[in-house]
Amino acid sequence: MTIDRRSFLATLAAFSASSAAGAQTATGGTEDKRIVINALGGLGDPNEDSTELVPDLSPRVLSEAHASGLTAVNITLGYVAGPDDPYEASVRDIAATDALVRKHSQDLIKVYAAADILRARDENRIGLIYGFQNGAMMGSDASRVDTFADLGVRVFQLTYNPANQLGDGSMAPENRGITDFGREVIARCNARRVMVDLSHSGQNTCLEAAHASAQPISINHTGCRALTDLPRNKTDEELRLVAEAGGFIGIYFMPFLNPTGHASAADVVAHLEHAVNICGEDHVGIGTDGSVTQIDDLEAYQAVLAQEIADRRAAGISAAGERPDTYPFVVDLRGPEQFRKLESLLAAKGWSSARIEKIMGRNFLRYAEAIWGT
Repeated sequence: MTIDRRSFLATLAAFSASSAAGAQTATGGTEDKRIVINALGGLGDPNEDSTELVPDLSPRVLSEAHASGLTAVNITLGYVAGPDDPYEASVRDIAATDALVRKHSQDLIKVYAAADILRARDENRIGLIYGFQNGAMMGSDASRVDTFADLGVRVFQLTYNPANQLGDGSMAPENRGITDFGREVIARCNARRVMVDLSHSGQNTCLEAAHASAQPISINHTGCRALTDLPRNKTDEELRLVAEAGGFIGIYFMPFLNPTGHASAADVVAHLEHAVNICGEDHVGIGTDGSVTQIDDLEAYQAVLAQEIADRRAAGISAAGERPDTYPFVVDLRGPEQFRKLESLLAAKGWSSARIEKIMGRNFLRYAEAIWGT
C-alpha cells in the first residue's frame, strides 16, 4: 500500500443513484449527456482518517460525487511505496476494492472497456478504472501483467518518483530511461490491451517507452515543464511524442503548476492551453490527482500535510516542488463544483463547447476505446 495520505484518500470513488438529468452545463450540453472522466483521482473523504485497506463510502462522498457530475475516475490501487510486499499488497487491494464495488453495485461499475464508462453515465453510476502508480509489483516476471489484467487493472503506470526495475522515475537523478525488463512489461501491456502510463516517469523513460510501445501511451496526470520547470511536469518533446502517437495527456490540479507551489485555477487553464497548443485538442484532458470532497479546515490540515511531506521525504518518494506549505490540490478549484467551474473558465477563454467536452472526458474515452476496445 501507499504510505502517503493523498494516495490513500484517492483509492475509491462513488456516485449516487439519483441524477440531475437535463440540467444545463457550462458548455451548453445537458447533464444526462455530459461525460467527465478524471484520468487520475479519487473520491475519498480527506476529513476522515481510516485504518481500513479500502474505507467504506460515506453519505457525504456519495452526495458530493453525484453533485460533481463525474462519470468515471482512474483510482490508484496497489503498491506505491512502503514496507509491504508489492505483489501481495496489490492483490489484497484489488480484492478489497472488488468487495466495495459488490457492496455498492447500485452506485459503482468496475471498468473493463470503454463501453462501461458509457454504461456508468447511462445508469447514473460511476466507473472505477483500476490503475497502478508503480510497476514494482511486477517483480522480475512480466507475465504478472496478465495476472493483473485478468483482475481488472486497466492502467499500468511504470514508475513512481524514484527508479524501479522498469525505469527511472522523475526524481531519479541519473535519468537512465527504460530498462530491458521495462520493455518486456510494455510489450505485455500492449498484448493485453492495458494503458501504459508515463506519469511520474523520468524524461528518458517517457521518451523511450513511447517509442517502445506498439500502442499509444498516456501521461494521465502531469503539467507542462515549459510553464513550470519541475521534474513532475513534462517537456514539450514528451507531450508532443505522446500525442503524435495517438496518446492522451491529463493535466493535474497540483502545486507543480506554479513556480511558487501555490497553484490556482488560472494555472490549470494555462497548462491546459499550453498542452492543447503542443498536442492538439484531441489528446488533452484532466487527471486532477485529487478528490471531489474538499478539506473543510485548511488550517488544521497544515499539521497533517507537514507530516505527510515528512513521511514522503523519509521514504524517498517526495517530488521537487512539494513542501509543507504547498497543498496537493488547487484551493480555488476543488469540491463538487470543480469540474463545472473549470468548464466555465475555459468557456470564458473562448473555447468552444466541443473542445471543452473533449477536455472534460471525450478525449480520454476515445483513447480508452483505442486501447481497451469498445
